[in-house]
This record gives sequence, structure tokens and C-alpha cells, in this order.
Amino acid sequence: MKQAITAVDQFESLRGTAVTSDWLTVTQAMISTFADVTNDHQWIHLDAARAAAESPYGTTVAHGFLTLSLLPPLLSQCSPFRCTLVLNYGFNRIRFIGPVPSGSRIRASFNLADVQCSNEGSATLTWDVAVFVEGDERPVLAATWLQRAYV
Repeated sequence: MKQAITAVDQFESLRGTAVTSDWLTVTQAMISTFADVTNDHQWIHLDAARAAAESPYGTTVAHGFLTLSLLPPLLSQCSPFRCTLVLNYGFNRIRFIGPVPSGSRIRASFNLADVQCSNEGSATLTWDVAVFVEGDERPVLAATWLQRAYV
């Protein structure tokens, strides 16, 4: 059950909390839609025949930024708290370490590494994030993600 945050100092008790999302299938339809929205139509994302013949991965792969954009819904499934509002504040570090093949399942692990409380009823949360493709022990994405949470 998610802890209801009613005062900004309550975030401090969650420091060090680690959670893992459920699995999410990254479909070719998701990849194609993302390509259309971002106008990034590289063949490695969209041309299955060419990817099978020329790509080192043997199939189309998700955009790194698509994988990154899935962090908010992945965290929302497993977040240890609920509060009034949580906004993206930025990233201190992002690394796209490996491919996310079309049709593969991913999940993310989140560790609340730091909490900086303010007097204005908000806290800056720093999450250490790793995204994994099912069947691979190495992460395909690693990031330090900042959020601003309001009570």
C-alpha cells in the first residue's frame, strides 16, 4: 500500500526505498507511434527487413528516448507513496547501454537515493534507475532521475 504523503518531511522516511515495476511489452506499434510523434524514422526502429539483414540486433529496436519516456508510467505502478503532484525535474545522468528489441518486455528498478525537502511544500527526489530487458541481467538504461513532489 502506498504511503500518503501529507507533509514534505515524510519523504525523508522513504530515502533508500527500492521498488521494481511490472513487466511492460515494448511493441512495434509503440515504436512506430513514437517515431511519428518525434519525427525520428531511422530504419533501425521501423524497417524490420533491413534490421534483420543489417542490424547487429537482428530486429527493430526501440528508441532510447522511448525507453526513457516509459519511466513515469513504470514508476507510477510501483511508487511507494502518493501525494498531490509529482513533476519531472530533469536528469543528472542518462546512459543508453543496450537495445530494447521490438516485442521484448522491460521493467525498471527505482531506488530513492536522495530527498531534498524545501520549505515551500515540495521535495526534490533523486531516483537511481535501471531498466532491464527480460532475460538479460545487465541494464539497457541507467539514469539518475529527478522529480519535484508536492504535498
